[in-house]
Amino acid sequence: MNLKRPAFTMIELVMVIVVLGVLAALAMPRMERDLRQEAGDNILSAIRYTQHLALTDNKTNPDSLNWQRAFWQIRFSNPGGEWLYSIGSNRDLGNNLDQNESAVEMNSGKFLHSANASPADDDESPDIFLTNKYGINSVVLNACAGTAGLTPNHIAFDYLGRPHRGVTQGASNNFRTLIHSNSPDCTITFGFADGSTNLVINILRETGYAFIQGQPNS
Repeated sequence: MNLKRPAFTMIELVMVIVVLGVLAALAMPRMERDLRQEAGDNILSAIRYTQHLALTDNKTNPDSLNWQRAFWQIRFSNPGGEWLYSIGSNRDLGNNLDQNESAVEMNSGKFLHSANASPADDDESPDIFLTNKYGINSVVLNACAGTAGLTPNHIAFDYLGRPHRGVTQGASNNFRTLIHSNSPDCTITFGFADGSTNLVINILRETGYAFIQGQPNS
């Protein structure tokens, strides 16, 4: 006995291929948005981690005029043309973050890079490499400026979680580096090599509350 087995017709196969193509085209922009969001989540988490370290480590020292330089801070730099961030505290009150001054997370590694470009060394967190991971090709800190004429590259926090600017450029014990109520909020703008929409993170004056612009509850 011959039994006829049902099968797809050529038209049905073509329609399935067309539908899959449309779904793939819709998914591609979604993947780009996810990469941008992943970058935002990473950087925002790093800023909040820096603030957390500051809240739990009071650097007030009446015996030193420059004690505010020791505030926990997050810095953005581009050694070798690749953007990355570092988190640390200048315990020696110098201008540079040393390896022994870096923040360390048990499951990740040091938040400080010792070479000129990626990849990370074994003891360094891979999360710090913004160009390598997300294609970020520019970082601009607005209203976070320190001393006039110097390019700001960091934001620091005190033991109350309040944001400070320019602590490596002559900070003293008078809290003049505090981003106070008469100052604009600090914004950090990240550009992408593929032309994706800029990512902007806001850090509110006085409170230091940080969030992704357009996502106040982020």
